[in-house]
Amino acid sequence: MCRWLSYIGDPVYLEKLVFEPRHSLVEQSLHAEQAKTPTNGDGFGIGWYDERKTPGLYREILPAWNDPNLRSLAHHIRSGMFFAHVRASTGTETSRTNCHPFAHDNYLFMHNGQIGDYPLVRRVLEAMIDDEFYATRHGTTDSELIFCLMLTFGLRTDPHRAIRKTIEVVEREMNERGATAPFRFTACLSNGESVCAIRHASDDKPPSLYWRKRGDHVIVVSEPLDAESDSWIAVAPNHTLHVCRDLNICEEPTLSATGCKGAA
Repeated sequence: MCRWLSYIGDPVYLEKLVFEPRHSLVEQSLHAEQAKTPTNGDGFGIGWYDERKTPGLYREILPAWNDPNLRSLAHHIRSGMFFAHVRASTGTETSRTNCHPFAHDNYLFMHNGQIGDYPLVRRVLEAMIDDEFYATRHGTTDSELIFCLMLTFGLRTDPHRAIRKTIEVVEREMNERGATAPFRFTACLSNGESVCAIRHASDDKPPSLYWRKRGDHVIVVSEPLDAESDSWIAVAPNHTLHVCRDLNICEEPTLSATGCKGAA
């Protein structure tokens, strides 16, 4: 399983979250506390929004703790909305194209979890991807496949319907092909204007997800960045959290979500 964080609010340097907290994302890449695997060393990535419409992206196969380029970029990049992700592979190879976040036009997407028994359903799910999005699928992960399915099912026009349909299709195909491992889907996406974070599982063990609001910003994380446990709020299982540019927050059941005004 992976660890990730997203930030929305007044611009800050990425190092404020990626490196500086006691339990920063880089620290979690070595010593995660709420994951199946404590080490997340199969690559990392950052994605950020600035004055341009489309996000910047940097991904690398080195462990996050061992890449001096990441430290330099995090020291110099200042953003009011960014993603960061450290990867623990669930079976696919370690390559830049398999590192998160994934980007398409103005969208960013990252994921922690897995499609259970992925080889059983990979081919049939890939066949559902529209040609437009299949042509931009460069890696082999189930995470990027999920992103392409959401785009195929109308992410740009009706994101909540696209998320619901993707979950329903993945779970249907898993059931029809006799998959016994669960579908675990704790993910985050943005269109550059808002953040949408989903905590879902086909069993009763969705990966952890927390958020915290402090004045001029909201942080959404796989696990808390510090020991201030009372300040972090867990997203309920099978719920979606929406955070808009004005920091309006709402949480809804994922399979009936309609989204806050202005949400992704």
